[in-house]
Amino acid sequence: MDLLTTTVQPYAWGSTTALAELMGIPPTGEPQAELWLGAHPAAPSHIDRGQGPLALDKLLAADPATELGPALVRRFGPRLPFLLKVLAVDTPLSLQVHPDLAQAAAGHARENALGIPLDAPHRTYRDDQHKPEMIVALTRFRALCGFRPPKRCADLLELLDLPALRPYAALLHTLPGEVALRQVFTAFLTPPSGLLTAVTEAVRRAATEAGPYEADFAAYAAITYAHPDDPGLLPALMLNHVQLEPGEALFLDAGVAHAYLSGLGVEIMASSDNVLRCGLTSKHVDTAELLKTVGFTALPVRTFTARWDPATREHVYPAPVDDFRLSRFDLIQADRPHTLTAEAPQIVLCVRGGATVTAQERSVQLRPGRAVYAPAGEVLRLSGEGMVFRATSAVPRQKGPTS
Repeated sequence: MDLLTTTVQPYAWGSTTALAELMGIPPTGEPQAELWLGAHPAAPSHIDRGQGPLALDKLLAADPATELGPALVRRFGPRLPFLLKVLAVDTPLSLQVHPDLAQAAAGHARENALGIPLDAPHRTYRDDQHKPEMIVALTRFRALCGFRPPKRCADLLELLDLPALRPYAALLHTLPGEVALRQVFTAFLTPPSGLLTAVTEAVRRAATEAGPYEADFAAYAAITYAHPDDPGLLPALMLNHVQLEPGEALFLDAGVAHAYLSGLGVEIMASSDNVLRCGLTSKHVDTAELLKTVGFTALPVRTFTARWDPATREHVYPAPVDDFRLSRFDLIQADRPHTLTAEAPQIVLCVRGGATVTAQERSVQLRPGRAVYAPAGEVLRLSGEGMVFRATSAVPRQKGPTS
């Protein structure tokens, strides 16, 4: 078991205070967006086993069988398949989707063959992995996620009462569902002159009026102030507005259009940095590649809470992938310690209160924002008073940690 030294990503949309408050440290005055915990080569965590700081990806590469376990290496190769983060969203993120595994591998190979450096601003595929992800809210967390049914999209557009939007609403009323969503979304990516300005004014006006889409228009109005004159506003109007309360979660698979708007949350994903953007960002936009990826099926947004496992006394957030497994421990000082076992590596992160993690004869005290890494097979004992998240892989399946 090793204490992790982690990296904070200072993306422009990050909060200047939320991560600092979580970690109990002075704010820097600059945006702090993502706390990364894992072995992604773009910003690996570090550990120190007595010979100075060592990047976690280098440690795993040096002895994958011991650190990762044979079963995980057989399934994913000699790498940690998940990346854990804490997100502090102050202004809306980019409107984006993530590729599936085949598209990521093909895109990464294509850009390598073109000689595009991995850190080039115009690079789209920074690795060859897919990026399913799950966000668990620590505070109220708002997002746009997935397409509304075409009729509801049309209803919202009609409430803006702009003659220029009527042809798009008509398409949404008359064309078959996926065809309608694709045509209007694609058209909105390159809007005619003057439409964006008119929609911005109409959205801001609608945000002040009561109605069935009042909260949605408030979210879109916030986008217009954070990203003025950004055409991503128009396709964003087609997405569901979602609000997570603390403890609620949202899973996003490949091809699901989304944008996080505000809030603090714990995020886990397949270990990838592949993002296809089409707006609400100053970063590289690749609408052609995004249109190959985004799914145009209107599906209801399914938020969910954790499933209580009485055998392990943990709240498990179910996900339909085996790259990661995320669970939460609500620690009470008077309880007997929890025993955490896994044949895959584990990262244990404290987000509230305090926790003591013990492995063999060594104990580490965790405060919010601090985490430990444990290699495959290492048994951890967990106690304290607070909230702790545990990230591991679902392959191989847990052999039932006992308490």
